[in-house]
Amino acid sequence: MYVKVEVLETVHSSSSGSPRPLRVLVVDDEPLVRTGLTMILSAAPDIEASNCDGYQAAGEVARSRPDVVLLDIQMPDVDGLAVLRSLRAMATPPRIAMLTVFDATDRVRAALRLGADGYMLKNTEPDQLIRDVRALADGARPLSAHVTPAIIEDFLAADRGGPESRENISRLSPRERQALSLIRLGLTNQEIARKMFLAPSTAKDHVTAVLAKLGGVNRVQAAVMAERARLIPPQPRQAASPQVPAAVRDQGPSAP
Repeated sequence: MYVKVEVLETVHSSSSGSPRPLRVLVVDDEPLVRTGLTMILSAAPDIEASNCDGYQAAGEVARSRPDVVLLDIQMPDVDGLAVLRSLRAMATPPRIAMLTVFDATDRVRAALRLGADGYMLKNTEPDQLIRDVRALADGARPLSAHVTPAIIEDFLAADRGGPESRENISRLSPRERQALSLIRLGLTNQEIARKMFLAPSTAKDHVTAVLAKLGGVNRVQAAVMAERARLIPPQPRQAASPQVPAAVRDQGPSAP
């Protein structure tokens, strides 16, 4: 199993239906860091980035309605996990990825349990940061490669593959099982839609139903459950070779 992040053409619509930039809010206690990240993200033509500190986060999210929030997990004056909890409690929370300079595995685990959608290091290369933000907005869950193994082991150690999980998976419809098998591969909603030949909105509905039926889990937990259940996406059917009657095969080449 892996969590895949690819370059995506992210298109968001305004109330008038016309495309608008992807709105990103950087929340960090260090002005230099949040300003630098804002400049990197704003260099992308499809991203509109702003920033604030931890104290201002909830008010700024309510005011500007960002699509994505990059949230420092450990700020000296404000607990990043407390800010995460307050943002997740909003009626329509943004996509939230935790941001830090080190591999704080225990805090990352806690953040994922609280509903964080991803985890990134502050020293991520600029191009990769932009790709991760786009993927995050599209429904993927970018995780730093440094902590992904520990996170997966943590979920595998939990009772996510026991009888209850298998029973929940057995309740899924065939299409929902197919969607779960694609979640296992780390595909985004748009990629799942293409694989299943569905409209993006329909694919999103399938994914939402899967997560709900599995007990309100997130995508990472669902992927682990699919891994343990060994769900494999259906392979495209190969065109059957034409059947030649035995009588014709045995005749050999016809005489001139």
